[in-house]
Amino acid sequence: MFRNGRWAVKLDRSGFQIRLRAFAKINLGLHILGLRPDRFHEVRTILQTIELHDTLLLSVRRGPFIVRSRAQAMPQDRDNLIWTAGVALWRAIGRAGIPEGVAVRVTKRIPAAAGLGGASSDAAAALVLFRKLWAPRTGIRFLREVAASVGSDVPFFFDGGTVLATGRGERTRQLAPLERQWIVLALPEFGVKTPQAYRWWDGLSDSKRRRYLRPLPQRWRSRLGLLSNDLQGPVVEQYPAIAEMTERLRVVGAHGAAMSGSGSAVFGLFATQAEAVVARRRIRKLGWRTWVTRTISRSDCVRLAAPVRID
Repeated sequence: MFRNGRWAVKLDRSGFQIRLRAFAKINLGLHILGLRPDRFHEVRTILQTIELHDTLLLSVRRGPFIVRSRAQAMPQDRDNLIWTAGVALWRAIGRAGIPEGVAVRVTKRIPAAAGLGGASSDAAAALVLFRKLWAPRTGIRFLREVAASVGSDVPFFFDGGTVLATGRGERTRQLAPLERQWIVLALPEFGVKTPQAYRWWDGLSDSKRRRYLRPLPQRWRSRLGLLSNDLQGPVVEQYPAIAEMTERLRVVGAHGAAMSGSGSAVFGLFATQAEAVVARRRIRKLGWRTWVTRTISRSDCVRLAAPVRID
C-alpha cells in the first residue's frame, strides 16, 4: 500500500528493498544506413525519454534470482531481459553461475512489442541496481559495455533525455534538451517484434527501400512534423492501420506523428497538455489503447529515476 509518499513494505531480516523507475522512449526519426557485417543494422536515430514508466522493486534476501510481474505479457525469470542483464553483469565481474539472493518485481505500464523500449529500459534500470550490489567500484563505461551486450538500445537508458544513437543503437551522444512536448500514444491490439520488423525491411526491393528511406534532417528540431521512421513503411505493408492512426493523429492536431521504433505504437506531438487530452478523446473511438504523456529531459530522468532504498 501507499503511505506518506512512500511504499509501505514489510522486509524480512535478511535484506532490504530498492525501488526505481524505468522510463519509456520514442524515436523522433529512425534512419537505416545498411546491414553490418555482424548482421545488425546500422542506424541513426533520435531517442527521446517520455514520462510513461515501469517500476522495479528489487529485494535483497535469501533465495534464488527471480524476475516476476503480474503483467501476463511480461516474460518471467530466464526469459526476461532483466535476468539476461543480471547474468551478464555477474559474469562480467568474474563470477560463475547464476546470481542468488535477489528478486526483482516489475510493475508494468510500458506495453510490450510497441517500440517504446520497455524491456530495454527495465534491463538498464536493473543494471544500475545490480551494480550497486555486486560491483560498486566499476565505472559507467564498464556498465555501458555490459548493457550493449544485452541489447542495442539498453545503453541509451543510462542517459535519458534527447539523444542521438548510432551504430546498432548502442553509441549515444547527448543532444540539447527538446522543448517539452505533450504526447498522445496509441497502441493497437497487435504488437511487432523488432527482429521481424527488420526482416520485413530486409525483404524490400531496392526501389521500395529508396521510397521509404528518409535521412534525418540537420535542423530536425524545427522540422518535427517531417521526421520519419524508415521501418514504418515495411511495417505498414503488414499492418495498414498504423498509417491510418498516424494520419488520424495529424488530423486531430498533432504537429508531428510517427510510429515509434519497430512499432506497433504510434505517437503524436502536441504543444500543450490540453491539446493532447482533446486529441486523445477524439481518437479513442477507434478502439486503440491510448495515453497522454510528455517528454522528459535528462535532468528529469536523473531526478525521477533515482533509486530509493526502502527501510
